[in-house]
Amino acid sequence: MRRALLLALAVLALPLQAADLKPFSASYTADWKQLPMSGTAERSLVKNANGTWDLNFKASMMIASLTEQSTLRLENDTLLPQKYHFERGGLGKAKKVDLDFDWSTKKITGSDRGDAVSLPLNRGVLDKSSYQLALQHDVAAGKKSMTYQVVDGDEIDTYDFRVLGTEKVTTKTGQVDAVKVERVRDPSQSKRITELWFAKNWDYLLVQLRQVETDGKEYVIVLQDGTVDGKPVKGN
Repeated sequence: MRRALLLALAVLALPLQAADLKPFSASYTADWKQLPMSGTAERSLVKNANGTWDLNFKASMMIASLTEQSTLRLENDTLLPQKYHFERGGLGKAKKVDLDFDWSTKKITGSDRGDAVSLPLNRGVLDKSSYQLALQHDVAAGKKSMTYQVVDGDEIDTYDFRVLGTEKVTTKTGQVDAVKVERVRDPSQSKRITELWFAKNWDYLLVQLRQVETDGKEYVIVLQDGTVDGKPVKGN
């Protein structure tokens, strides 16, 4: 259960302009509806001297922790992942993933929990962190349904999303106008529910996430504070 919350914290999405990335930092709180349990998460996006970007994520809950980093570059408005690292420790089973995206040979190589990974690399394939930037980009562009090819274990999986409408969301920074999006899953395959809210006036930064697990456990992640391109996020 705590492992599920850490993984949900990793779904926090990022601000992205149509043809540019902006540095940012954001912190979030997460609470279970049924239990007196909470967690925190932080994300940052930093531009490197060589033009690539590092997307960093860290989450903690009780004695469990999770870190994630994706190095990527933006080319002709397309995100191209370069390296991906994921590590979970503490409570539950430990997990470590390292992937290299070689665009010259069009191959993805690395390891996932000690197992070798070798997959073909085509334009549009993303890792579990960089796909969130693509989602952010498409929501900002006004798209109503989105599909992404994401490296998941030793295969490339399809992630589907759709826009549900607009709502006002109360965050720790105040009330914001947001676009609500949901992850589309085959109900015969999964009963999980994932809903996300993106702030319209703050480069579509994720301000809230609601997750319902197959066992009915529900938790909500809410923005605590953040900056986009150096400007503090403020609600109405």
